Amino acid sequence: MDATVLDLRYRMADVLNALDRREEVRVLYHGKPKGRIIPEGVSELKVIDHPFFGSRKSVSKSVDQVMDQLRGGRFRDL
Repeated sequence: MDATVLDLRYRMADVLNALDRREEVRVLYHGKPKGRIIPEGVSELKVIDHPFFGSRKSVSKSVDQVMDQLRGGRFRDL
């Protein structure tokens, strides 16, 4: 469900009913998403569960070394 700031103020009962139905509520401000309200007990995807998390454990370079390699000569020319 999408809810504007005015909906949160004047139609909170509808927002709470949506949460009772286990729906996620996106809060919109000027038509753009600003946040979300997630019903109690609904599990969220954690970063550690993402398949790419920890995929570069075998790389022994420091962050600075990797960034220097990515930037190449552009960064050093400044």
